[in-house]
This record gives sequence, C-alpha cells and structure tokens, in this order.
Amino acid sequence: MAIPLSLGVPRSRGPQSLLAELLSGPELLGGSQDSSPAAGGALGPRVVPASALLDAVGTDAGRVIVGLDVDPAVLRTSEQASYEAVRFHVDCPAGQLGDAVALRLPSPLAVFVTVDGSDDPGLAETAQQLADAGRIPGLASGHTIGEVADFLAVLAHADVGYVARARDTAEVLALLSGTVASLRGDDVRAALAAPDSTRLASLIPEAAEAVREVLLGVEVRDPALVARELADAGLR
Repeated sequence: MAIPLSLGVPRSRGPQSLLAELLSGPELLGGSQDSSPAAGGALGPRVVPASALLDAVGTDAGRVIVGLDVDPAVLRTSEQASYEAVRFHVDCPAGQLGDAVALRLPSPLAVFVTVDGSDDPGLAETAQQLADAGRIPGLASGHTIGEVADFLAVLAHADVGYVARARDTAEVLALLSGTVASLRGDDVRAALAAPDSTRLASLIPEAAEAVREVLLGVEVRDPALVARELADAGLR
C-alpha cells in the first residue's frame, strides 16, 4: 500500500526538516566540520574508522558513525577513544552476508554489500535479506536507476530504513526524490532520473519525517559543500 505524502507551502520544520543531520562524511578524528548556518543543520555524525578510535586512546570522539575496518571484538577488548556510536557501517562481499548479519553490536548496523560474482544476488534481494534480519541495507553509489528503484521498492515496505553513499548533490537529490516517490506509489524511476527540488521543498513536516524514517543518512565526500548546494536549491 502506498503511503500518502502531502505537499504544501514550504515552512520552517525544525527537527522534522528533510535535511536534519542527513549528511555525513568520512573523517579522521580531529577533523572539523563546517558549522555555518547554511550547512550546519544538514550535517550529521562524521564517519570514523574503528581503527582510528583504537589509535585515539584518551580522547572523546562524541557522536560518530563507526566504519568497521577491524574486527568489532577488538573494540570490546582494547583501549580506545570514548564515543557514542549512532550506527556501525560495514562493507562485505555478497558471499559473506551471513557473517555480517551475525555481528552483534550495541548500535544499529548498516551493511553495504559488494557484488563479487555474476551469481551473486541482486541489490534488491540482498536488501530484503538484510531487512528480514533487522539490519539496515546500505546503498552504494554507481547502481543503475532500475536497480535503485527495485531497492527502494523493498525499503518502502520495511521497518529498518536504509543509508546511502552519494558522489554529489545531484545524487542526494535523486535519492530524496526516489524515496518520496516510493512512499507515494509514484514512478520511482522517473523521480530518480529527474528529481524535483521544488517538490521536495514543498513537503510538509509529517511527510519529511516519513521520508527520513526510510532514508536514514547519506555519506558524501564533502558534506558541508553538499549541504550548501541543497540549501541553494531551496531545501532545508
């Protein structure tokens, strides 16, 4: 069943903003984020490798997304920086999906599945497997519009949401537009191919909140730049 999303006159949405803490970037500890008004509201926790936490004993990393580049068991047994893990992110080949699902972590886990053979399951199939297991599917950049549309069809009816990686502002807009279309039952492929920033800016707070319950966050190389460009496009 499609979820009706109402459109209306743009207005201040405060914590229900479509962009609130949407964007994260890969940063080592000690990096700084742009805190200007144009960028600040859209900037979420930075993505910090677990190995960097291990190398920063005695520091406070704050709220972070932990990129698992070491065995998570090491984080439970070694000294490390203090931190609050909003999520854990892990990349794994399709053949190791079961091992990723079996990880036990204190915060939600998002899994980015990489295809390493022609017999591997497709993006939508692995998304369904992850959702069924209570894990968050990760959507990497570089997939076709059809693959992303099929992926979103799975997530529109799941309880876990998804996280994505995007190359630039145009891809972030496409993801937002495609997610809205998947919830409304609109043409997702068309929304991905030609995102409408004016339509996104017109979402009422309740609709924006529904979108963000599905699209949990987007990793980009330069989140401050993308946040400013989204603001220039009329999104807040």
